[in-house]
Amino acid sequence: MSGHSKWATIHRKKGLIDAARGKVFQKIAKEIYIAARGTNGDIDSNPSLRAVVEKAKSSNMPKDNIQKAIDKAVGSGNAENYEAIRYEGYATGGVAIMIDCLTDNKNRAAMMVRSTLTKHGGNLGTNGSVSYMFKRRGVFEVENKYDFDTVMDIAITNDALDVIDNEDSYTIYTEPDNFLAVKDALEQGGINEFVTSEITFVPDNTIPLDDEKMEKLMGLIDALEDLDDVQDVFHNAEV
Repeated sequence: MSGHSKWATIHRKKGLIDAARGKVFQKIAKEIYIAARGTNGDIDSNPSLRAVVEKAKSSNMPKDNIQKAIDKAVGSGNAENYEAIRYEGYATGGVAIMIDCLTDNKNRAAMMVRSTLTKHGGNLGTNGSVSYMFKRRGVFEVENKYDFDTVMDIAITNDALDVIDNEDSYTIYTEPDNFLAVKDALEQGGINEFVTSEITFVPDNTIPLDDEKMEKLMGLIDALEDLDDVQDVFHNAEV
């Protein structure tokens, strides 16, 4: 009986993990669709598409899924009308939060984001109310199995902004326009496995939270990311 119970628990957890992974792939596929729409689908000649594909790869999205999203965009006669919208506001503890959406119904997206924020103790702000606290950056996280001096030398030589030793990993920051060039240089130097590889928003400063407030913040982020229209959530809490 206990063996069956253990199997059921593992099976249930796997189902939850697979569902979460599927949700991530669905959101990235939407980004790929937007980047490839109106093009011939060639990754090498489309920096925006290549950057999203790199993000997909770092999330372990299967190659077939990536290609299907590209093919759908290239072969679509009636393009899906997605609109990019950013919402800004505050979460518990005064944490600044930005929510990026891709939606075919902005009224639905606004209603769902607002209600989710309110339910979890946050509030919606005006455009520009918190976005000035973030900078768009290329971010790589590399396992520490590579030599730090080698990683730093390659990154800095190719105009990366910063390289940080986190003890168990290294984080490399770049300007968005230099993201792909730094990645190519790292790979040519033998640094070809990335925990994270994406262009994202990085806060200028972070806010420390106690355990209770951090738990509330994570609950809010999970709820927001579970919304179909939400693509990314950025915050300036110290993690």
